[in-house]
Amino acid sequence: MKHAPTMRRLAPSSLPRGLLTALVRPTTPPLSVGVAVAVAFIAAETLLVYRLKQVGPEAYGAIFLLGVLVISAGWGFGLALATSIASAVVYFYFHVADSGVLFPDEAKDFVALLVFLPVALSANILGRQARIRAIESEHRRHEADRAAAMAGALAEQQAALRRVATLVARGVSPAEIYPTAVAELSRGLKVQNVTLVRYVKEGAHVVVGARDDNGDPILPGGEFLPMEGDNVAALIYRTRAPARMDTYDGATGPTADRIRRLGLTSAVGAPIIVDDRMWGALIVGSAGTERLSTDTEHRIRDFAYLIAIAIANAETRAELTASRARIVTAADQARRRFERDLHDGAQQRVVSLGLEVRGVEESVPADQPALREQVAHIAAGLTAISSDLREISRGIHPAILSRGGLGPGIKALARRSTVPVALDVDIDSRLPEQVEVAAYYVVAEALTNAAKHAKASEISVRATTETGDLRLDISDDGVGGAVVGGGTGLIGLKDRVEALAGRLEIIGPPEGGTRLIATIPVDAEPLGL
Repeated sequence: MKHAPTMRRLAPSSLPRGLLTALVRPTTPPLSVGVAVAVAFIAAETLLVYRLKQVGPEAYGAIFLLGVLVISAGWGFGLALATSIASAVVYFYFHVADSGVLFPDEAKDFVALLVFLPVALSANILGRQARIRAIESEHRRHEADRAAAMAGALAEQQAALRRVATLVARGVSPAEIYPTAVAELSRGLKVQNVTLVRYVKEGAHVVVGARDDNGDPILPGGEFLPMEGDNVAALIYRTRAPARMDTYDGATGPTADRIRRLGLTSAVGAPIIVDDRMWGALIVGSAGTERLSTDTEHRIRDFAYLIAIAIANAETRAELTASRARIVTAADQARRRFERDLHDGAQQRVVSLGLEVRGVEESVPADQPALREQVAHIAAGLTAISSDLREISRGIHPAILSRGGLGPGIKALARRSTVPVALDVDIDSRLPEQVEVAAYYVVAEALTNAAKHAKASEISVRATTETGDLRLDISDDGVGGAVVGGGTGLIGLKDRVEALAGRLEIIGPPEGGTRLIATIPVDAEPLGL
C-alpha cells in the first residue's frame, strides 16, 4: 500500500430524513431482522465496491460505514459491533486485494484497518446516540400525551361535577339529581354499571340502576339487595367509608350471586352520609379483569358528596316548608276559633242586648222624651257595635267561603273594593278549604295594596282552574314597584301559598303597574301535617 486511505465521516444528518425516521425508533426491531439487514447491507456494500474499484480505495470506507450506522441506529450495541467488525474485514480484504497480496506481510498494511475501525466505532456511537435521543423524544411525547389525557380527563370530571353542583345549587329535587349524577359518573368513568342505593332495614333498595346499551335497566329501580354476605354495599354500611372488592370470586351471599350473574367481577363504592346518618351508597361495578384504580374511588366520593348535599338541602327545604305550613294552618285554625267565639259569644250577646234595649225603649212613657232618646241612642250604639263585630269577624275568617266557596268570596271582595274591579272568575266547583282560604287572602291583600299603595284606578282579577292548579292573575294600573317584603303583607301571602306547594310571583316594574300571579295545586295539602 502506498498510502493510508482518507476516511469520510458519515453523520446521521447525511441520511435521508425518511430513512432516519424509519430506523431511529424507540422500540428495537427483532434481532433476526437486524441480522438480515446487516447481511444485506454488507452484501450491497460489497457489490457497490466492485462497481467503484476504479474510483480508488479511499471511497471504500464511506460505503462500509453506511451499514454500521444503520444497524447502530436501529438495533443494539452488540449487533452494531459485529457489523462493524464484519464491515472492517470486508473493507480490509478489498484494500489488501488492491495491494496485490493475499495476506498482508507488513505493518503498514494494517494502517487502513486501524483507521477504519475507530471511525466505524465512532459511527456506531453516533447511531447509538441518535437512538437514545429518539427514545428520550418518544418518552417525552408519551409523557406529554399522558399529561394531556390526564388534564382532559380532569377537566371533564370537573365539568361533570360542576353540572351536578349547579343542579344542587339551584335546589333541584334529589329525584332529578340522582339520574344526572349516575349518568355523569358513568360517562366520566366510561362504565355502565353505576348504581345508587338507599339503605333500608336489613338491606338496600336500588334508587337508580345501571342500564345496558339498549337502555334497559341492569339493576332496576326498587330492587332489594340483601346485606348478608360479601358485597360492597354491606362493606360501606359497616365501615361508613369507601370500600372496594377487587374480585367476587368466592364471595358469599345472595347479593354477591346477583352481581356475578350480571357478569361483574369487581366493584368500588362510596357512602352517602346525610346529617351523620348512612343514607345510601354510590357504587361502580366492573366487568373487566383489571383492578379499578384508586382515582375511581375519589371520583365516586365527589359525586356521593354532591348527592348528600342535595338530599340534605331537600330535607331542610321540606322541614322549612312543613314548619311554614304548620304555622299558617295553626293561624287559620286560631282565626276560625276566634271568629266562631266572636260570632257565638260577644256578637250574639250584643245583638241580644240591643233587642232588650229596644224593648226598654218601647216601654218608656211618652211624657219622658229625653229618656226615650237616650235609650234609642244606646240601642243604635249596640247595633253599630254588632255591625263592627260582623266586619271584624269577616276579616278574621271569611265566613262566605264556608257558605258559597271561592267564587262568591272573590265577588264579595270586589264589591267591597274602593277601586273598580274587572272580574273573570271561572271556578265551577268547590276547592279544598285550605286552597280557598289561601286564594281568598291573596285576592284580598292584592286589592288592599292596590287601593292603599298603588294608587290604581282599575284592578283586573282573573281566577281559573286549569291542569290541576288554581291560577290567580291580578293586575292594576298603579305606580308599580311592589316587591315581596316591602311592608305590603306580600311575604305572608308567599308563605301561605308556598306552604301549599304553590308559587307566588310579583311583577312590579318601576315604570308602573303591578301584576301578581299565584298558582296553587288544587289537590294541595299543607306540607308536613
